Amino acid sequence: MNNKQPTKDIQKKAWHTFIFSSAWRWFQKAIVLMIFFLVTNHLTKRESFPDGESYRFPIEGFLSSIVLCILIGIIAHLNFKFYKKKYFSKKVEIVIIIWYMASTLGYITIMYFPVNIIFNIVVGGQTEFYYLLIGLLITLLLSFILIGLFYAQDLYNLYKLSIKDAEIIIESGAKITKLTYEDIACFYSENKIVYTDQSDGTTINTDFTLNELEEKINDQLFFRANRQIIIHKDAVDQIEKIENGKLRIRLQASIVNDTIAEINISRYKRKAFMDWFE
Repeated sequence: MNNKQPTKDIQKKAWHTFIFSSAWRWFQKAIVLMIFFLVTNHLTKRESFPDGESYRFPIEGFLSSIVLCILIGIIAHLNFKFYKKKYFSKKVEIVIIIWYMASTLGYITIMYFPVNIIFNIVVGGQTEFYYLLIGLLITLLLSFILIGLFYAQDLYNLYKLSIKDAEIIIESGAKITKLTYEDIACFYSENKIVYTDQSDGTTINTDFTLNELEEKINDQLFFRANRQIIIHKDAVDQIEKIENGKLRIRLQASIVNDTIAEINISRYKRKAFMDWFE
């Protein structure tokens, strides 16, 4: 009991620290957005200039900006959670980030028109398509910048995790082994059993198929050379051009295994391999 209590206290303290740090980050972001809204709404209309004789606090614009920002934040957050679960947890690359930003901006566009029309009806204003369009373009530009800034750190952390620190659980009968990507040199199939060769030369068998592994692992680090093997980029020691446009791959000397001593890449996969390796 005496040993368990300090552990619980440490876990509780760590959890409180995490909650506090998360709340503080969101509070900082909220303050930055509030200042941003105040500045932009004071600059959009002449009567809102602070030094003007007919100065009037732009309460309608300020409130609409807050409402719009909350909706944009919800859209960006939910879409980020979806992309994180389906894509970013496995790999982070420019194409996927572009798709995330494009889809998020698309959802914002769909949301923008009805929200602004409803808001204009509530405040008794007129809805003019020209100003709605200009407002949409400005909103999309600012959303692109702010979403990029807010999620840059998260994407960077996910990138580091997917490249270096990610782990995979290898099941072999009743035995379970946890390996980081750095520990793995390759996966290969022999006699319908898939093995994992580690960087130190150790080999263990798995309950996976190569197709299942290909779906799980990061394809920025691993490449399906042929039907029998998936190789890690750092395990490649030598690339040799051979007949018929094919490539012969030799792995690091620490991997002592006759089955995978030489790996052939077909001419159909040659370009994909070189693009991946370079």
